[in-house]
Amino acid sequence: MLTEAQIAQFRRDGFLAIPHFWTAEEVAAMREELDRLKAEGHLRNVATDAAKQNLQITQSFRVSPLFRAASSHPRVAELLADLLEGGPVFQYFDQIFLKPARSGAPTNWHQDNHYFQLPDPSMAVGVWTAVHPANVANGTMRFVPGAHQATLPHRRDPDSDHHYRCDPDESAAVPVELPAGGVVVFTYGAPHATGRNDTDAERAGFAMHFAHTERGRTAAVHLDRNGVPVDYTPGTPGRPHVVGPEASAGMREYGEDQRAAWQRLVHPRPRLVEPDAP
Repeated sequence: MLTEAQIAQFRRDGFLAIPHFWTAEEVAAMREELDRLKAEGHLRNVATDAAKQNLQITQSFRVSPLFRAASSHPRVAELLADLLEGGPVFQYFDQIFLKPARSGAPTNWHQDNHYFQLPDPSMAVGVWTAVHPANVANGTMRFVPGAHQATLPHRRDPDSDHHYRCDPDESAAVPVELPAGGVVVFTYGAPHATGRNDTDAERAGFAMHFAHTERGRTAAVHLDRNGVPVDYTPGTPGRPHVVGPEASAGMREYGEDQRAAWQRLVHPRPRLVEPDAP
């Protein structure tokens, strides 16, 4: 999927933008599914300022067949094989953040590996999809090129009910603006942040996280925000193998081919129109 120049840029900067990754039809299906998740109350505000909203859902695979199937898409597997040395690769995590219109709160600077403590953060990546057009005005992703080489100290983030934050050199930060369906992929060591959404339209991002099955794992016990251990064993629901000999398009983990599920959900059969009664 990627050229040698793109891979070299990713290694140098710690992130890479791919403006056209998902099709318009796939993006439309994501937005429709996001509307359903909102209506059913699956997103939670993690902002501590009552006047702001930073709506999040983690492990969306539990409640969304569409977002569950996304990690098994062939384009995702090709991207991961290019960036994680051919694999094997499994899905580590997934989450959705939504910034409502005019009140969307930022997510402050952090490195994902502060949360997961993987032995080699270059062997794990986040794949962030712009579900809506993402720009500076509505709080798109920002990165500091090359800062993924250093581990930064973190502290509790008072703007969030569970996040941590760090302090990279913001003078070197660059925004990554993307059309809807664009993707930015970044290593677990890359400091990143998002801004406020003060526009009249909501802005959401869907992030899938992946790790090299052999070089991107840790024996550490991870706890969720409630102190409950989280099982990150590859080959289990939510942690499907996506690249390598164990990859089965989700058949082993979910009992259904997730590539076929994606096609069914994105391209549903048109409804039959009953003829008018005589």
